[in-house]
Amino acid sequence: MITENQYFDGNVKSLGYETAEGKSTIGVINPGEYTFGTAQKEIMHVIEGELAALLPDTTDWQSIKAGSNFEIPANSSFKVKATVQTAYLCQYR
Repeated sequence: MITENQYFDGNVKSLGYETAEGKSTIGVINPGEYTFGTAQKEIMHVIEGELAALLPDTTDWQSIKAGSNFEIPANSSFKVKATVQTAYLCQYR
């Protein structure tokens, strides 16, 4: 089954699916700054474009370019900034 997700007035959209390894979403983030919360560990892969990420317990923004990823622990929040449309894959593990 494929699920559709929409956040921040349609500025972040994704399609969700499940494999033997767990749930994942693949989507696009429009330019802007967004705060996300996690219920479980997330691994965010940037497929195309670039994100700046402010991860839990940090004070400096990190640049995450296409081909890179970052992890966020369960039950936390993080911020991302996009200056261009950015495609991502998020794995929930």
